[in-house]
Amino acid sequence: MATKQERYQFRKDRSRKHLLAAAGAHRPRLSVYRSLKYLYAQIIDDNTHATLVSATTLSKELEGKYEASGKSVEAAKALGAVIAKKALDKGITEVMFDRGGRVYHGRIKALADAAREAGLKF
Repeated sequence: MATKQERYQFRKDRSRKHLLAAAGAHRPRLSVYRSLKYLYAQIIDDNTHATLVSATTLSKELEGKYEASGKSVEAAKALGAVIAKKALDKGITEVMFDRGGRVYHGRIKALADAAREAGLKF
């Protein structure tokens, strides 16, 4: 019987494998990491294994604007807008959304919706 941590790792690997197989390595990947306190988002080019754009709820653009430091849906929406703006400034318009095995709701969904509204296509 697999432990809870092993099941999470299997789900994460499975979702990333299907994501890369479906879209190939033609588009960069918007990877989202959610900790208990903060959210982190980065756009990664899997061909060169380089981070093109990154943003976090700890960044100067969002620092101190939200009471819960980054635990709120409002902070996730702001982070989605920031990462989309940075990506569009670099000329990145289409990405693959990698939720890292997390369920698509709450803060993850808010970040994705805000990035779409700001002009990023997934």
